Amino acid sequence: MLRAFWRASDEAATAEFAARGLAGARIDRIATEARANKQAIYLYFGSKEKLFGAVVRAKMAEISDATEIDPDALAESVGRLFDWYREHPELVRLLLWEALESPREVQGQAELREEVQRKAGYFTEHGAGGVPDPARSQAVQDLMFTVFGLIAWNFAVPQLRRIILDEEDEAAALERRRASVMEAARVLAESHGFG
Repeated sequence: MLRAFWRASDEAATAEFAARGLAGARIDRIATEARANKQAIYLYFGSKEKLFGAVVRAKMAEISDATEIDPDALAESVGRLFDWYREHPELVRLLLWEALESPREVQGQAELREEVQRKAGYFTEHGAGGVPDPARSQAVQDLMFTVFGLIAWNFAVPQLRRIILDEEDEAAALERRRASVMEAARVLAESHGFG
């Protein structure tokens, strides 16, 4: 019962927050869409801000569970990440709203940091037979942040993509961008001694 409540609330809250941000979202709309009691949502989450944080954490966990960065197949991993973002554009919108409306440390940030550090550590230790050291770890972190930016920007500013790219077809433009981002990730990895 609680799992069904969370799933319905999460889907409704994700759509509401992605469309309107933290300030513009309304718990009553979330409750109506989730077919849940508004007071139950407040009781379960505590506040609209905590619900927003839970939604962002859930989406971040979803992408973390769905995608792994394989040091031996970086370009393919980046292609899978690109595809995930294409299928889940709400994550970019949520992250943009979070940056605009909650610029300080957000709830759950420590857990997310641990997960990212685990992935970066794995990449550092297994990529190109690497030996863990601080400089190599920082290179992996920089590479990860840059690659995520290259992917997310395509979905954060689709109007800019349409202005810059000379593509009539949206799907063709995204395939072109996917290939370009994969190649950029490969080149960046090689320039940092990975791959």
